[in-house]
Amino acid sequence: MQMTIENGQLRGAEQWASPNFGDRPAGTQIDLVVVHSISLPPGEYGGDAIPRFFCNQLSRDEHPYYSEIADLTVSAHLLIRRTGDILQFVNFDSRAWHAGRSSYEDRDECNDYSIGIELEGTDEDVFEDVQYDALVAVITALVDAYPALGISRVVGHSDIAPGRKTDPGSGFDWQRVRLALERVRSSHSASA
Repeated sequence: MQMTIENGQLRGAEQWASPNFGDRPAGTQIDLVVVHSISLPPGEYGGDAIPRFFCNQLSRDEHPYYSEIADLTVSAHLLIRRTGDILQFVNFDSRAWHAGRSSYEDRDECNDYSIGIELEGTDEDVFEDVQYDALVAVITALVDAYPALGISRVVGHSDIAPGRKTDPGSGFDWQRVRLALERVRSSHSASA
């Protein structure tokens, strides 16, 4: 699966326009990918609740949990559904609001220099093969598009907000992703 990015947009991704974004600070290089997990309602998959949440269209009356989150203004750059389908909410060149208060390698405000990718899932559930395939393809395209971003610069929300966040959780196979990215890097090096 090969993907390309043009003008900050992932070709082939379903586009949703989230109002929850801003400009990155001047001169900031994108050099980090943050992997998250989300399901709405919690533990349920499918439907359009996640896209509506990122677009401020979630009704607090639909589900008891929504009354707690309906007024939040958050977003991610991408959502990878359990089917492998990809939705884009914020242009990669813009600052999505996915990380909250965060720090990585003594740099605060990870939203300023990172790309946020949500996987449809929970902290405990295992993710689908097609989600891993899509994630690796997306990260490969991001590394090609943003030179400061290396394949070793992929972390979980739990890594940048420890004690506050636990996603993508124990069901996420970091080893699988890292090995797949190493294979991609090796094949790129061999063909160069």
